Amino acid sequence: MEKSAAIETSDPGGRQAAAQREARGLRVSASLAGFGLIVVYLAILVLPLAAAWSQGLPPRPWQYDLSSGLALCAFTGILLEFLLSGRFRFISGRIGIDATMRVHQLMARIFTLALLIHPFLYWGGASGDPLPWDTTRQLSLDFSPVASATGLIAWLALLYLVLTGIFREQRSGSYEAWRAAHGFAAVIVAGFGTLHTVQAGRYSADPLLFWFWIAMLTVALSTLVWVYLLKPALKARHRYRITAVRPIAERTWELGLAPAQGDTLSFRAGQFVWLSVGRSPFSLHENPFSIASAPTDRDGLSFVIKEVGDFTRGLNDIKPGTVAYIDGPHGNMTLDGLGDAGIALYAGGVGVAPILSILRELRDRGDRRPLLLLYGNRAAAQITYRDELTEMTQQLDLEVAYYLSEPPDGWEGRTGVIDRVAVAEALEARDVKNWLHVICGPLKMIEGVEAELLARGVPSAQILSERFYYD
Repeated sequence: MEKSAAIETSDPGGRQAAAQREARGLRVSASLAGFGLIVVYLAILVLPLAAAWSQGLPPRPWQYDLSSGLALCAFTGILLEFLLSGRFRFISGRIGIDATMRVHQLMARIFTLALLIHPFLYWGGASGDPLPWDTTRQLSLDFSPVASATGLIAWLALLYLVLTGIFREQRSGSYEAWRAAHGFAAVIVAGFGTLHTVQAGRYSADPLLFWFWIAMLTVALSTLVWVYLLKPALKARHRYRITAVRPIAERTWELGLAPAQGDTLSFRAGQFVWLSVGRSPFSLHENPFSIASAPTDRDGLSFVIKEVGDFTRGLNDIKPGTVAYIDGPHGNMTLDGLGDAGIALYAGGVGVAPILSILRELRDRGDRRPLLLLYGNRAAAQITYRDELTEMTQQLDLEVAYYLSEPPDGWEGRTGVIDRVAVAEALEARDVKNWLHVICGPLKMIEGVEAELLARGVPSAQILSERFYYD
C-alpha cells in the first residue's frame, strides 16, 4: 500500500486522469438525475388531470372540460414554479441554474396564458345558479361571490407577477422592492388560487384532488419560508469578513473575503455565489458574482467586480472587516472531467472571473492540457491580471489572445470584439472539435462564439456557458 501511494504521489498525470474519470462519472450521474427531475416534473403536471379523469363524471361541453383541464395543469405548474425560483441546488445543480431560470420564466408565461384563457372558455351556456338535481355539476357552474372573487384576485395577481417579471429592466425603483413585491404577489396567487380551485372546481371537490392542492400549496409556501427566513438564518451562522477591496483595472475591483470562523466555502472552479455585503442576512439586497479564486485556495474567496449598479458603484466605500454573507455555490460552468484534448476559454470583460478561477485551479494542479484564452475588452485599461496571465503562459501550456474594440496607438494585440470572425481566425489552424469550450461574457459574444463553434462541428455538450439574460 505504501508503494502504491508513493507511485501515485509521483505521478500527477495519473492523479489528473483519475480525477477526470471521477468527474465524468459525477457528470453522467447528474445528467441522469436531471432527466429524472424532468420526468417527475411532467408527471406532477398531469397528475391532477389524471385524477379528474378517474372520477368518471359525466362529460360537459368540450370547452368547459378544456377550461378545467387547462386550469388543473397550469395551476399545478404555477405552484411548481416556486421550486424553480428558489435556488435549490438539487434542481439547478442537475440542469444548471441558468437553464432553471429560463425554464421558470418560459413555463410561467405558458401557464399564465392558459390561466388567463381559462375563465373565458366558460363564457355563456351553462347556468351559474345551483341546481339541486345537478349533483355532478354537469349543467351548472359556480359563480358564487366567494368562488368568483378568489379567482379574480388570483388571476390579477398572476398577471401582475408575470408582467412585472417581463418588464423588470424597465421598472422604476430598487430591485429589492421589486423582489419583495414579487414574493407577496406569489403568496396571493398561491393562496387565493388554491381557495378558488377547491371552492369552484368541479373536480377538485374530490378528496384526492383536494389534498393534492393542499400539499402543493404547502410546498409552495414552504419554499418562500425557506428562501426568505430559513436560508438567511443559516447564512447568519456562516459570516464572512471583507479582507480586501482594491482597484485592479478601469472601474473594476477585486473584492476579497474570508470566513469569520470555520472553513471557506467549497466550490468548483467556474461557479458563482449571491453576495450580500454590509447588510443583514435577511436583506433582499444581494448580487450574483462569479468566484475568481481557485478552489485550491482555502484562505478565502475573491471576486472581480465592475462598477455597473448601485452596489458596485459603492465598492470604494467598503472597509475591510465589513460583514458579508454568501448564498452558494451555484452554477454548472465547470470542467468536471471534460476537455481531455484541450480547453478553449472565451472571456469578455469581467466575464474573465470564472475563467480565472478555472485557470488558477489548472495551474495549482499542474495540468498539462493545451489551453487557449481569448480575452476581450473595450480598452487596455480594462484588462485585469495581465501579469498573472503572462506568468501562466509559462506555468501552463497556455496561449492568451487579447482583443480590444478601442485599441490605443501601438497596440500589439488583436483588435475588435470576440465574435464569429474572431473565433474562426483564432481556431483556424487548430482541431478543437474534441476540446472543451467555456464562454463567459456579454450575451452577444456568447451567441457569436457558440454559433461559430457549432458550425465547426463542436458538439454542444463540449460548449459551456451560463446565460442570465432573458427577454
